[in-house]
Amino acid sequence: MAAPEPAPRRGREREREREDESEDESDILEESPCGRWQKRREQVNQGNMPGIQSTFLAMDTEEGVEVVWNELHFGDRKAFSAHEEKIQTMFEQLALVDHPNIVKLHKYWLDASEARARVIFITEYVSSGSLKQFLKKTKKNHKAMNARAWKRWCTQILSALSFLHACSPPIIHGNLTSDTIFIQHNGLIKIGSVWYRIFSNALPDDLRSPIRAEREELRNLHFFPPEYGEVNDGTAVDIFSFGMCALEMAVLEIQANGDTRVTEEAIARARHSLSDPNMREFILSCLARDPARRPSAHNLLFHRVLFEVHSLKLLAAHCFIQHQYLMPENVVEEKTKAMDLHAVLAEMPQPHGPPMQWRYSEVSFLELDKFLEDVRNGIYPLMNFAAARPLGLPRVLAPPPEEAQKAKTPTPEPFDSETRKVVQMQCNLEKSEDKARWHLTLLLVLEDRLHRQLTYDLLPTDSAQDLAAELVHYGFLHEDDRTKLAAFLETTFLKYRGTQA
Repeated sequence: MAAPEPAPRRGREREREREDESEDESDILEESPCGRWQKRREQVNQGNMPGIQSTFLAMDTEEGVEVVWNELHFGDRKAFSAHEEKIQTMFEQLALVDHPNIVKLHKYWLDASEARARVIFITEYVSSGSLKQFLKKTKKNHKAMNARAWKRWCTQILSALSFLHACSPPIIHGNLTSDTIFIQHNGLIKIGSVWYRIFSNALPDDLRSPIRAEREELRNLHFFPPEYGEVNDGTAVDIFSFGMCALEMAVLEIQANGDTRVTEEAIARARHSLSDPNMREFILSCLARDPARRPSAHNLLFHRVLFEVHSLKLLAAHCFIQHQYLMPENVVEEKTKAMDLHAVLAEMPQPHGPPMQWRYSEVSFLELDKFLEDVRNGIYPLMNFAAARPLGLPRVLAPPPEEAQKAKTPTPEPFDSETRKVVQMQCNLEKSEDKARWHLTLLLVLEDRLHRQLTYDLLPTDSAQDLAAELVHYGFLHEDDRTKLAAFLETTFLKYRGTQA
């Protein structure tokens, strides 16, 4: 009788097969013209992103993070070539849309080779998946969504919509569903597919064939209002879609009739199941049949179901982050080390008896670091005190000015622009050895903790504004940081050179 095998062969074979599959998925299929982005074999499901034929996992070799490689294919290569410049202008403008609750478009380029015509663009990778996927997982263990989480998600989505709608002219998302909203593991909400409406509306008819809308899918028809697609539809389209998303988040799922569309009866049942009258009134106002009766995204943030007076802690955190570039890198850690933990942080007098005191030892500095990181990432947007119209927004939908015909290259790629914000700045001026001019040393700490040190010999004609603009032009500085750096340099020049700057 043969002795039994010490270990099952099938198990080892299956393990080797899985390892082989994993190696195959990590194979590099293609690189961007600049070599920074590497397309892998593994395809990813970033929800049902309309208009994109294929999405692959890719590696950002500069940052060492995973991103999404999106491809949009065109059958008519001749028509595509005729509109290359218009496509470039649109994507350059879309790359300027920067908000913590919007999936970031990092880079794009056009491929108009003899064999094919396509637009490739790199976006953030949201590893936790779509909101719809998250709600399905939650429904297995819960009957309803936690009210606090629902409010936080609604606030983040409205923060992004308020940003888009405040652009001049307004950016209409036009495809807001639970498939195009994504959620990170830390609760951060990201809206994807912002590019679709702009791209499809601006392209001529002969190039629209690959663009497919979420509305073509029966299961998503209920996210779109009656006026969708009409010539005069506006930002109210997104408010209706948001209302349906808010309803789905509250009840976790709106039951569909098999694989077909969600019926009006199912939506009515979901509405009636809401126990909170404020929540029900909030959602119903978004789902009004008349678009003129739907409130704006900014006004919805002041609805009683969402509105709250921000705590002093949150206000202070936003102020701290806004001015962090003026502080040393480890300012929180250094300050906490120097504190007397027995010192009184706050005191509240009482009519009878000694005052109630809180000491520094009762504050968790680890929790403080995590809270600051969450605020920096956009989980707690400060909207109730913000202006109705954000500043410095790109004119994404405005017709581009006429420009001279640019020279075409086989794989045209726009100039690399810095997408990371500066969190800290340090500057030093020293006289050169011949005492004839000043030598500038500038240290920029970016939000991913990358340290960028730049040196320059100042000329008498150099101004702080010109230097900041030049750093933006050559991709060393984010456009949003230009004014901040110019003011910082101006202060430094006055300190070292007096009134000569």
